[in-house]
Amino acid sequence: MSATILESLSLEKTGHFVRLAIGLVLGLVVTAGLFWMMQYLIATADRTLNESSAGHLLDFVRLKRDESIQRRQLKPEKPPQPKTPPPQPPTPKLEDLNPSAEKIFIAAVPVETDIEMSGGFSLGVGEGDYLPIVKVAPIYPARALQRGLEGYCVVEYTVTSLGQTKDPVVVQDQCTSSLWHRASLQASLKFKYKPRVIDGVAVEVPGVQNKFTYEILE
Repeated sequence: MSATILESLSLEKTGHFVRLAIGLVLGLVVTAGLFWMMQYLIATADRTLNESSAGHLLDFVRLKRDESIQRRQLKPEKPPQPKTPPPQPPTPKLEDLNPSAEKIFIAAVPVETDIEMSGGFSLGVGEGDYLPIVKVAPIYPARALQRGLEGYCVVEYTVTSLGQTKDPVVVQDQCTSSLWHRASLQASLKFKYKPRVIDGVAVEVPGVQNKFTYEILE
């Protein structure tokens, strides 16, 4: 009875080892098969990628641009040869001149100047009243021009011994608008006169008046 139990136990151990060995062999076979399949798949995938992308690769070659500028040397053109000067005219012969011929007398043109400068500034007149020499027209005021206004303005000033003007003022009630004041005063300061000369001395003349008229010409 005990022998039978031992035999059954030994048979069970032997079967256990056999099954274990078969399992190990099958595991090794399966593992080797899996490794082989992975290697095959990897190799096949790499070859497929290489073959599919081989025709789509572009190779760029960059060339360095020549930045040097070649300047063209322009040679100046030679000036044309000067033309030959015209021949000199023949010199007149003086053999036919008669030294005893009648001479021609040309009298001098009579010239007389009478400008007296003594006793002060003068324009050729020793004594006399003041006379206007230069009168400057005033500038038409822009505001009056835009409004289409016309009018006049009387300015009073003093003529100096040098023929200039000073101290200009607008005569009251003799100006149609205050727009003419500034332009009239500025213009009167640019006037030039021959001063009044008394006993050879230039004197000032106060109270001289001038009327400036402003009109728009169509």
